[in-house]
Amino acid sequence: MVRAQPLRVLIATHNEGKKREYAELLADTGAELVSLADVGIEQSIPEEGETYAENAVLKARGYAALSGMLTLADDSGIEVDALGGGPGVHTARYVGEGASDADRNALLLRSVAGVPEEARTARFRCVIALAWPSGRTEVVEGVVEGRIAPEPRGEHGFGYDPIFYVPAYGRTMAELPEEVKNRISHRARAAAAAAQVLAGAAAANEG
Repeated sequence: MVRAQPLRVLIATHNEGKKREYAELLADTGAELVSLADVGIEQSIPEEGETYAENAVLKARGYAALSGMLTLADDSGIEVDALGGGPGVHTARYVGEGASDADRNALLLRSVAGVPEEARTARFRCVIALAWPSGRTEVVEGVVEGRIAPEPRGEHGFGYDPIFYVPAYGRTMAELPEEVKNRISHRARAAAAAAQVLAGAAAANEG
């Protein structure tokens, strides 16, 4: 009996750290994950959409067409209620080109200065798009609720993790052990939903 080849999935990122994170989050699917660098794709597809889903689909479909592979792309951001849901889809560009995570955190903290603790509610949202070369596309998302902390705390994670307080754990996302973050984060929850789609694709021998 010939054993079926594992499902190959292109992770639409030039960031090897993100590829490793998805390797952990999708380990149970048995899929073989490759990055853009692994398949020699250097192009960057602009995120010109108005929503997370539009950006994720743009990237997933674009790289699926370039590679001829089943492709996973994501877009994510932080939504602060006191800022009308911002910075939202503009999270990565909140401060401007070349800004560091510390710069973004500092601006966000200044933006909510004076807002009482109970009104500093926020959420991380991640949308994942899976696109096949055939044109089929599936979109899933994950959300984690929290609050904006008074100041950055913790050494783990990246982005806004040091100022995103998770009440259920009494810590910021950057203070949580990696195994906990990889269970409760917005990306983890979106990846869990994506894993269900991939499991169905593998069963149907798609990709």
